[in-house]
Amino acid sequence: MGFRETAIRAAKEAGKIHLKYFRKKFEIRYKAYKHNRVTIADTEAEKKIVSEIRKEYPSHNILAEEAEYPRTGSEYLWVIDPLDGTNNFSKGIPVFCVSIALAKDNELILGVIYDPTRNELFVAEKGKGAFLNGKRIKVSGSSQLHDSILLTGFYYDRGKPMFSTLASMQEFFLKDVIGIRCTGSAALDLCSVASGRVDGFWEFKLNAWDFAAGKLLVEEANGKVTGRKGEGIAIGESYIVASNKKIHGKMLDILK
Repeated sequence: MGFRETAIRAAKEAGKIHLKYFRKKFEIRYKAYKHNRVTIADTEAEKKIVSEIRKEYPSHNILAEEAEYPRTGSEYLWVIDPLDGTNNFSKGIPVFCVSIALAKDNELILGVIYDPTRNELFVAEKGKGAFLNGKRIKVSGSSQLHDSILLTGFYYDRGKPMFSTLASMQEFFLKDVIGIRCTGSAALDLCSVASGRVDGFWEFKLNAWDFAAGKLLVEEANGKVTGRKGEGIAIGESYIVASNKKIHGKMLDILK
């Protein structure tokens, strides 16, 4: 089974686990920050995804949100968020997804994001375009901020990053954007940029599993993803700015 098929199968299996527990009673645990929750759906979905990948590619490296895995000498790295939007999930809000990416020699070559509540499957392969349920997607055509809707999110830390995001929101509103939304799922936000539903997205301090698959989706949909100064971003914790390209410079002017 190829990379794409393996990732899709793993994502859909994880989505079944999400739906099994969604709006049911379950224990909630907390990480370093009190707003950073973990549920049984997170851990079970991750185990299932890793199991599916290990069956096909036992020597590949894995970077995932909920557990650490032994490093190998492989050139391949799977980057997994088993449940992006855990806070939404834990509150019964149907905005969450599975995010799986594959990198070869630190270059993203595959991204799969699955939204089980809407049965939306986003897939991108390097150089082959981005697709939603098998149909090619492209970013929007908006060229001005006053014709744009943006998405953002807030880090668990209630310190400087949060206030910087709030200040940026104020500046965008002064530029007369149509609106700014906060969905609680960075991966789905990037899908929204890739599919042209919104025009841009930014967020502080994302981890690789939050944005890896979505980054490739946006780029393969003819969009742009950089850091806040326009620099390229590696697989790691980052400040992400994603857009349809046409408003990217205008976003950076505010976010710098």
